Amino acid sequence: MPPLIPVADARRMIVDGLGLLDIEHVPLSKALHRVLAADAVAAVSHPPADVSAMDGYAIRFEDVPTVPLTLEVVGESGAGHPWSGTLGIGQALRIFTGAHVPAGANTIVMQENTKAHGTNGNQVVIVEMPQPARHIRRMGQDFRKGDVGLQAPRRLTARDIGLLAAMNIARVPVARRPRIGVLSTGDEIVMPGESVGHGQIVSANGPGLSAFIEQQGGEAIHLGVARDELEALRAAIARAEPLDMLVTSGGVSVGEHDLMRKALQSDDFRLAFHKIAMRPGKPLLFGRVGKNQKLPVMGLPGNPASAMVCAVLFLGPALARMQGLTGDAPRTIPARLGADLKENDSREDYLRAALSADFVATPFSKQDSGMISSFARADCLIVRPPNAPAILAGASVPVILLQ
Repeated sequence: MPPLIPVADARRMIVDGLGLLDIEHVPLSKALHRVLAADAVAAVSHPPADVSAMDGYAIRFEDVPTVPLTLEVVGESGAGHPWSGTLGIGQALRIFTGAHVPAGANTIVMQENTKAHGTNGNQVVIVEMPQPARHIRRMGQDFRKGDVGLQAPRRLTARDIGLLAAMNIARVPVARRPRIGVLSTGDEIVMPGESVGHGQIVSANGPGLSAFIEQQGGEAIHLGVARDELEALRAAIARAEPLDMLVTSGGVSVGEHDLMRKALQSDDFRLAFHKIAMRPGKPLLFGRVGKNQKLPVMGLPGNPASAMVCAVLFLGPALARMQGLTGDAPRTIPARLGADLKENDSREDYLRAALSADFVATPFSKQDSGMISSFARADCLIVRPPNAPAILAGASVPVILLQ
């Protein structure tokens, strides 16, 4: 029996054979959570002109050597309604936040530091000494036309969408969403909402993996449930060939009814690995099938917690890589252990755990790979290296956040 391969090696073997699929342009309103595929270059400057940061009066700083001092108010500048003249000696312009600063003015006096005066407010008294270049947002202070505002690749957040809008970018170059076929296998599997007969169980993996794929920026194509028959499995695999990847759940272990590897075996199949030194998720399979061995196939275990842990560790990085990102391992952060742990064996362990607000990670007492409820309740996975010694509560441990 070939040795089990380490988790890091398995992930590298998966992502090294993948890359950015295609680039498409989508409306800004559809770009949230998509991966930016080319640097975003500003089409305008922001602000587009010198603008006031306050309500008050635009003046010439040199006109106010002492206070109080009265200036003539010659007009008004509002946001979207700039004043077109040039400010002269001894003059002031009523100005509002966001309005263009007129030519000739070089500082803004806040409204609170003035008193309106004269007939119809045609004069203003400056009652506090101004400061030079105060309360003016300079043209291009935020960014200038031609600046690179966002570098690719980058998964776009709501904050990024706001910046792209300010840069006057209406259509965004993004990576095409990977189209991932999701195939559940097993005679016992029925889909949610279907009648559950004797000996049957409702599929958690199909919907759960599909949701994970969508969450990671992919497009999940559910291929239904294939029975434990070679021809049924091969027909389902064939339906996936036009897609970017096939993800299966179940049928990858060593039992007589675990037929996925047999169903894949042909001249058009190349196996990369089968079985990883990890818990849960040991029997994971990866290879390529179809014409020119073009279609990547990831065979996940049937137990729901195993399947979802493997999705976090391997499917997530694969999807990232197909969208132009690095495909690195999920990031770990340090936490304090909330309960004692025994020594680990030769497999890398991923323990479902609750994480408190002060970053104490407490592993659940039951880690059975068939328990989907504990995975749903988990905040993180505690990572335990192979052959790790026993550790006591309070020790520092690396965790992968599941949020």
